[in-house]
Amino acid sequence: MKIFIYLDESGSIHKNSPTDYFVIGGYIAFGEPNQVHKIINKYKKINKKHKERRGIPLSRELKTREMTVQEKMEVLNGIQVLENFYGCAIQFNKSNMRKAIEKTNIFFNFGVKLLFQDVILQLLPNNEPFEFVLAVDNRNISVDDFKDLQKYLETEFCYNDYSFSVKYYDSATHYGIQLADFVVNTMYMRSKDIDVVRDVVKAIEPSKFRLGVFPGKGKKGRMDKIDLSASIDKK
Repeated sequence: MKIFIYLDESGSIHKNSPTDYFVIGGYIAFGEPNQVHKIINKYKKINKKHKERRGIPLSRELKTREMTVQEKMEVLNGIQVLENFYGCAIQFNKSNMRKAIEKTNIFFNFGVKLLFQDVILQLLPNNEPFEFVLAVDNRNISVDDFKDLQKYLETEFCYNDYSFSVKYYDSATHYGIQLADFVVNTMYMRSKDIDVVRDVVKAIEPSKFRLGVFPGKGKKGRMDKIDLSASIDKK
């Protein structure tokens, strides 16, 4: 079965950045491709309404950090009710790390592996063959090897019946990545400055999101497995 995963990052893990937190995440979408497109199209419709209300050109990206609390609430309430949507993220606290990070692209790959290991795979049925299709913000491209993340994941999970394909997209023109930015930025601000997203965080449906914390074993949100059987049957 195909599992679609849209990823972005928020904050900075580099040793020279004053930011304490770094979050990798986005959302899981599964089922037939048209069901996945429904999630993205729902976000696109809400996002365009916000732009029209503000008089922002439709061609310009409206970043999550630019949204008002009301606009964020509208996105959250419109998206988290969709059956095949599940938010996922893993948070890193640099103050708890023993070594400073210099090569951020390598750490991003490591972070995605932990996101799978500690968050995504915990939500999926055990011992199932999955084809993971990843869409990643192109800010995270490895300039030396465009398939670096894909090969890394294939190696790390070589004992599992999983396959991985990774494609990079410009968030300015890809609403699926923009929705990933919404999820990851909300989780980032939850730790950096809760007052900015307090109402949004309080409105999150725990069964639709899972957040892991590293280092440590902290977990928040959904803990039980997702039932994929209903989506397999739907067309």
